[in-house]
Amino acid sequence: MRQPGNCDTDFFSISGRQTGETVVHLHGSLDIDRAAPVLKKLSRDLDMFPLLSLTLDLTDVSHLDEYGALVLFEIKHQMSHKGLPFEMVNIDERSRRILSLVHFDTHEKCSPPQAKNKPGGMLIRLGQGALTVASNLKFMISFIGSLVLSLGHVMAHPRALRINDTIVHMAKTGVDALPIVALISFLLGLIMAFMSSLQLSQFGANVYVASLVAMAMISELGPIMTAIVVAGRSGSAFAAEIGTMRISEEIDALFTMGFNPTVFLAIPRMLALMVTLPLLTVFSNIFAIAGGLTIGILLLDLTPGSYMTQTLDTLTVFEMVWGMAKSMVFAMLIAWVGCLRGFQARGGAAAVGNAATSAVVTSIFLIILFDSIFAVMRSYWG
Repeated sequence: MRQPGNCDTDFFSISGRQTGETVVHLHGSLDIDRAAPVLKKLSRDLDMFPLLSLTLDLTDVSHLDEYGALVLFEIKHQMSHKGLPFEMVNIDERSRRILSLVHFDTHEKCSPPQAKNKPGGMLIRLGQGALTVASNLKFMISFIGSLVLSLGHVMAHPRALRINDTIVHMAKTGVDALPIVALISFLLGLIMAFMSSLQLSQFGANVYVASLVAMAMISELGPIMTAIVVAGRSGSAFAAEIGTMRISEEIDALFTMGFNPTVFLAIPRMLALMVTLPLLTVFSNIFAIAGGLTIGILLLDLTPGSYMTQTLDTLTVFEMVWGMAKSMVFAMLIAWVGCLRGFQARGGAAAVGNAATSAVVTSIFLIILFDSIFAVMRSYWG
């Protein structure tokens, strides 16, 4: 093994004292341009010495910036990891201020982590979970209040609404979603008509297939299926878009510039969805009835006229209004949850994915929950 001696470079010089201590004399500027080569060469050269301790002498350092401070920080961490004494000498006042920016004396990285056996781990996790739920509930209530106040502000000051963005969101959530909604609804109408015909044909009541498909779609399946599709498609997009803006600090920039993030981001999305989801539900009902009509003509020997007559005789204005009203509520829930999860996003790219996933799951749960509430309300209403 090489014995301690002298090692000189343009960046530093290393000298070994007879007591076994190693002293590194840094030279010149330690800044962004020289930080990487200094750290690389110094770490390599120090491995050649049988270190007992290390002292950094900053007498000849002409300039030190944050990158140079991080070099010193990394050398200190390496010595701490090896369990060797470390010190720095001849530090001027300006260098001390730079070192304070990286918390040189107190940063936890300089201390090796120590395992701690905490008693009552399950109880602690339970308490942390309860606090997290309470914090999320507080944020949800606060966001509801912010939405209500923002809607009131937009109603009082219509110019505050970003019309162009609202139209763009209407196109994304409505027009772009129409093909998948139409396909799913058409296939759903086919399935419902086919399965119901297996039973009704035994009694010669094929014509009532039209009534079953129309009532099921207009009142229940049309609004809820359309809402679930839109929640998976648009609700997740809302959460991902706003979550990305949150992580990249664009929302903080909006707030700094005097914009209300709720009015700027959430209100256009909510109003767009409240307009498009009921319309999508209407198209969903039409395509589902078309699917049932296809089965009626091809398998049940029904004429288009008889099928549509039975459908129109079954439907009432109340049923159609009821389905549209539920769609409006579902739209508010989807937009609220999507924007909420986006504003709650914290961290990196994984947080955006988690926000989108949480938005979809929460939206579907709330859609089914409120649909159940509507069913109970209707039973008592009737």
